[in-house]
Amino acid sequence: MDTEDTGELLLPRSRMANERLHAMIPGGAHTYAKGDDQYPEDLAPVISHGRGAHVWDIDGNRYVEYGSGLRSVSLGHAHPRVIEAVRRELDRGSNFVRPSIVEVEAAERFLATVPTAEMVKFAKNGSDATTAAVRLARAATGRPRVAICADHPFFSVDDWFIGTTPMSAGIPAATNELTVAFPYGDLAATEELLTRYQDEVACLILEPATHTEPPPGYLAGLRELADRHGCVLIFDEMITGFRWSEAGAQGLYGVVPDLSTFGKALGNGFAVSALAGRRDLMERGGLRHSDDRVFLLSTTHGAETHSLAAAMAVLTTYVEEGVTARLHALGERLAAGVRDAAASMSVSDHLVVRGRASNLVFATLDENGQPSQQYRTLFLRRLLAGGVLAPSFVVSSALDDADIDHTVEVVAQACAVYRKALDAADPTPWLAGRPVKPVFRQLA
Repeated sequence: MDTEDTGELLLPRSRMANERLHAMIPGGAHTYAKGDDQYPEDLAPVISHGRGAHVWDIDGNRYVEYGSGLRSVSLGHAHPRVIEAVRRELDRGSNFVRPSIVEVEAAERFLATVPTAEMVKFAKNGSDATTAAVRLARAATGRPRVAICADHPFFSVDDWFIGTTPMSAGIPAATNELTVAFPYGDLAATEELLTRYQDEVACLILEPATHTEPPPGYLAGLRELADRHGCVLIFDEMITGFRWSEAGAQGLYGVVPDLSTFGKALGNGFAVSALAGRRDLMERGGLRHSDDRVFLLSTTHGAETHSLAAAMAVLTTYVEEGVTARLHALGERLAAGVRDAAASMSVSDHLVVRGRASNLVFATLDENGQPSQQYRTLFLRRLLAGGVLAPSFVVSSALDDADIDHTVEVVAQACAVYRKALDAADPTPWLAGRPVKPVFRQLA
């Protein structure tokens, strides 16, 4: 193994900071996907600051960053329009005993941007919004079961979903039994599920699209199934929201869910999420109806003015500057470059770029074509050594052509090492430690 293959990057200050994090914070991070187990051993940078598409760690290294803020920072760090909107609110207070005028304006802006929704309620995180949607569906239908898409990785931190994952410790079996699953893209299997649990399923919840486009007629078919079986159709648009179109995936594909949830890109890193949907359903959580009240969303910080100001600035920027189109253009340039780099090193069957151009991920496959955490470790190690922080290839609009070109150059260098490991049928010499681990696993 050549010395230059080892991917040397020394992070002494980050390593010490990670130890401090683990001493005080379970898992060493406030989100499992940010844990140092997701990075090669001793190569988990602790961030000092970011600007645009770049971040700096506390050791002074600069990186081109992808998947910024777990895909929430789609305009780049410290975006001027967003920061200025927040700054205008800083001296005006952040939270009051009654609704502020900012709540009115933010709701109007959101509903103008996502016209398929009739009402909206804001919160701080996606889990609260999706759980509120599920509760509302159960209340409206009087049914206990929730049907989740089995092919989508995450919906909520709450029991109705986490109980279905390998990290189900602490969740009663009785709760788990109320969640059932259907496969993406298979209308027949979904209808069979709804028939098996006739009049028991309150809702179908799924991401409208992920790494593959929905099959022709699929979303419309789900809409028809939900209507025929009397259940609520919920689109989780945490990721697709704004990245697919300014009006979300529902706006792009022309299929209107009963309820939908947004977050991530909505605040460009500021904490804001949204539950949106049909007026007759949403009003069940309000005051202007005669049915039983639903505890929909009631959060102390849901209407915090700084985050709502950020959301309004994000929505305006997307519409006025055509951000979604830019994300797609940047992603297409990056995907083409990575695929060319992989092909030039004869690893295109092993390093695979997938997904919509605005939401690219990569798969690392071993010599047998199977997903491999070891090869992912090798690849991440080389990217970090080249100044690219990329748990995915999800772009932000702050990237420029030079950033993409640099990334492709680093990927090409990583692919050269990948090829050597494949030829040796053993990536171990290039790992320099334990492999990265999947987020959802039973044991630490």
